[in-house]
Amino acid sequence: MQKSNTLSFQRTKIISLVVLVILGFTVQAQQALTLKEAIQTALKNSYDIQLVENTVAIAKNNNYIGVAGALPTITSTVNNNKSLTTIEQRFADPSRNTTKTGVDGNTLTAGLTASVIIFNGYRIMATKERLATIEKQSQQQLQAQLANTTAMVMQQYFNIIRQQAYLKTIEKSIEASKQRLDIVKTRQQIGVANQADLLQSNLDLNALIQGKQNQLLIIDQAKADLLNTLVLPTNTPITIQEDINVDTKIKLAEVEAKIKANPLLQSAEQLININQFIEKETKALMYPTLRASTGYNVNSNSSAAGFSLLNESYGPFLGVNLSIPIYAGSTAKRNLKNAQLNTNSARIQYKNAEQDLATELYKTYQSYQNSIQQIPIETENYKMSQSLLELVMQKYQLGQATMVDVKQAQQSFENAGFRVVSLQYAAKIAEVELKRLSNQFNF
Repeated sequence: MQKSNTLSFQRTKIISLVVLVILGFTVQAQQALTLKEAIQTALKNSYDIQLVENTVAIAKNNNYIGVAGALPTITSTVNNNKSLTTIEQRFADPSRNTTKTGVDGNTLTAGLTASVIIFNGYRIMATKERLATIEKQSQQQLQAQLANTTAMVMQQYFNIIRQQAYLKTIEKSIEASKQRLDIVKTRQQIGVANQADLLQSNLDLNALIQGKQNQLLIIDQAKADLLNTLVLPTNTPITIQEDINVDTKIKLAEVEAKIKANPLLQSAEQLININQFIEKETKALMYPTLRASTGYNVNSNSSAAGFSLLNESYGPFLGVNLSIPIYAGSTAKRNLKNAQLNTNSARIQYKNAEQDLATELYKTYQSYQNSIQQIPIETENYKMSQSLLELVMQKYQLGQATMVDVKQAQQSFENAGFRVVSLQYAAKIAEVELKRLSNQFNF
């Protein structure tokens, strides 16, 4: 008997532990995803960011003095040729005449050469500065991609909150429809309601239930979009429990003052600098190039017959080479003109980008202001529509309101609920965009 009780106790402990583990996994699986966690995950996993990071790594790798041509170049060459020749030699003394076929010969040449550019019109310096500017530009492009990814995550995150708020409004309206159906059933039992009222109440309730099902689908798809941006499996369970809180203190002058820090605008500015350095590199082609070289050469020629059976020379050498461009069909001048035009085009692109950003910033701020001004009014309308629905339901229960009155109150409640959430979302998205345009995200 005691052994049976012990086994029962142990079995109970095992079951309890299993239940606790399952509950633990359930709690972990249903853990709410915060906005900060979502952004951090996206910045870590995003494929778009990884691609830009590779571009930055390439630019950093190229930003090297050797790539610019400032370091010496060292080459080594070896040639060894075997030959089989026919020799025929004629002299004044016929006894010295020689005629041989199949004579073996060998020619060996080897050399080690090092050369370095001493002067080429400062082309090396311009190239090095251009490579450094390209690296800076790639870093600005990375910052732009980080900001774009952050903004996308925030938009998708708050869209889920918006859709969940829509769902809550529908669920409250369903509660009202169920209450109305219960009232109609009670009235029908006592003979004061007809079959048409019952059918209409059921139809209205079923329509709302279908609307709820469609809204659940919209929420699931919105979560799938967010998970795709986070580079997570689409079946990853996530819950979002935050509200839409809008920063209502943004000033137009403040964001306009920070617009020049926008990474895309900074990248356009770096493009101007890059083209200016290309101008310098192109102009340098018109200047002389002075190059110093040194090395060691070995030459060896051997033959089984002939005037010279062995001829060898070897030793170091040191020299300078001066190359002066005189005329090449005006190619250099035309290339310089093209480089200057490209620099001018880069300046135009910068001004165009600056104008577009300023216009987008102004329009976004107008949308932001319009939304935050309407939110208090629409919030009050939502509260009044909720109170109206409760009042009409009470009157309907007492027989002092019609079914049409109830449906109108429900419709007003649903519309007000949708409008207030839509305004909050629009204001939040405008806030996010203003901060993106003015480079106010911190990574």
